[in-house]
Amino acid sequence: MRLIICTQKLDQKDPILGFFHAWVEEFAKHCELVTVVCLEEGAHDLLENVRVFSLGKEKGRSRLAYLSNFYKTIVRTRHDYDTVFVHMNPEYAVLGGPIWKMMNKKIALWYTHREVDEKLRIGEKFADIIFTASKEGFGLQSRKVRVVGHGIDINKFPPITSDLSKDREILYLGRITKIKNIETILQAFPLLPDVSRLRLAGPTVTREDAVYKAALEKMIEALGIGQKVVWDGSGEDDRTFTPSTISVNASPDGGMDKAVLGSIAAGAPAFASNAAFRNVFGEYADTFLYPYGDERSLAEKIKAFLALPDDVRAHTLETLKGKVRREYSTEAVVGKIMAELS
Repeated sequence: MRLIICTQKLDQKDPILGFFHAWVEEFAKHCELVTVVCLEEGAHDLLENVRVFSLGKEKGRSRLAYLSNFYKTIVRTRHDYDTVFVHMNPEYAVLGGPIWKMMNKKIALWYTHREVDEKLRIGEKFADIIFTASKEGFGLQSRKVRVVGHGIDINKFPPITSDLSKDREILYLGRITKIKNIETILQAFPLLPDVSRLRLAGPTVTREDAVYKAALEKMIEALGIGQKVVWDGSGEDDRTFTPSTISVNASPDGGMDKAVLGSIAAGAPAFASNAAFRNVFGEYADTFLYPYGDERSLAEKIKAFLALPDDVRAHTLETLKGKVRREYSTEAVVGKIMAELS
């Protein structure tokens, strides 16, 4: 197969989008040739059968230049691909769909997000097949949808042996932004006297994120927990987890948050309020899932887990870690996608 991938950014050092570099690497192992079209190009180290074309954001090009470069690239390289893979940005399917249809190219769309807008509605019409991480991650009804799980770079989550006997910490891992509902975690923390600290690990990206962080700082002060809260703006996954980590995610129902899967893959207990993780947790769903926005339920779930015998906790975490590493790795998910496209 010869594949063209359209994505927002290709930069292995990007704290938010850097994960997609591993996806491209994995696609390249399955394809004769991979052409990547990205809005912005950064650092990458890919196999020889991968070519990268940037639309020019990193050079300060105009939106008109982006559009011109996009059309030039997909037409000029038309003999180098037979299948299109649009990652998360349905506007590529909207813009390129008519041309790709005329050229008889197969169009695949990856989309996993709670937002449904007109671009997605139109993009769905042009797509031949749609991949998503969970049924909650794609808000339109469509026969084209295939649920394949999220693909995470397992190598970024070295396994730990959980030890919650002392120095326990709550960890939030991910972008500091309003949809993540971090205030629920802040409100739950004072209800957990046996937890030593709360670590918030992740960057702010937009001006709205910075405003949200400032509001969280005021809440921390009002709750009187400032001495126990640590901000870690790097959010470096491979340096995040310790044996005493308790990972917490407070996002609403919708697409799967990779931070939860990464926490489980590392071997840390991970609590979430997103029903998309019910199948991931399986028989342990009632242990780790709590109602959205319910800080008291979250605190009670954590207390109940800490009260379990050590061997029960260890077996639970080991079972979930093995499941995520088998079923939600980049290799596993790209393999499912390639099987559908072949």
